[in-house]
Amino acid sequence: MTGSVDLLPTLLGVGLLMLVTVTLLTVFRIPHRAAPALAILRGAAQLAVISLVLGSVITSPVWVCAALLVMFSVAAMTAARRLGWTWGRLAAVGGSMAAGILVTLAIIFGTGAIAFTPRYALAIGGIVIGNAMTIATLAGRHFAESVNEHWDEVEGWLALGATRRQSTLELARRAVYSALIPSTDQTKTTGLVTLPGAFVGAIFGGLSPLEAGRFQIVVLASIMAAGSITAVVLIGIIAPVRVRPARPS
Repeated sequence: MTGSVDLLPTLLGVGLLMLVTVTLLTVFRIPHRAAPALAILRGAAQLAVISLVLGSVITSPVWVCAALLVMFSVAAMTAARRLGWTWGRLAAVGGSMAAGILVTLAIIFGTGAIAFTPRYALAIGGIVIGNAMTIATLAGRHFAESVNEHWDEVEGWLALGATRRQSTLELARRAVYSALIPSTDQTKTTGLVTLPGAFVGAIFGGLSPLEAGRFQIVVLASIMAAGSITAVVLIGIIAPVRVRPARPS
């Protein structure tokens, strides 16, 4: 077990990184400059708790399902808040994320690409849920910003007789494409620019580099599939706009 003395270098390093972040954002007067530091502190607290909890539940299917359900609920609510909280928006975000996540996990475990065990279900499920949340947020925000900026064009299409969905079709397509750019770039540059956490973690966990690579490519394909389904379904739900959307805050 890691002792308190062993944690001092980690605490010092993280503290200095937080200080650099906040100082730089303060100097340039960036809005919400304390948000990254608060996110680090919150993440550290949550990781400490989840590390203790997972040590005893990682082999239990019931508790793993409960953990994934909590992860999904928090992810859906977080994305919904980013897009302007309403119960309808939560339903749209939650439904689109659920579609992407369930289809992806069904393929992964149904084909045997990864063994269907509680440990792997938790690992893959957590990764896919987190990335689906990010892509849902990006897709929704890109769409709202695009419709707001091009509202005159949308109104023009409506005046010409286009349906509400047709009037925003091209903007919807661009929003999905933009939301997938970070995941696409991460996948294209894996091994050349970055060594993903799942790959490094698998090696540290004792897998051979070949097995770690196999695990990682499944993870990357899962992220792309879940993200694509999430973005397309979400934008499909919110694309028929009635009024000019507010710019995301």
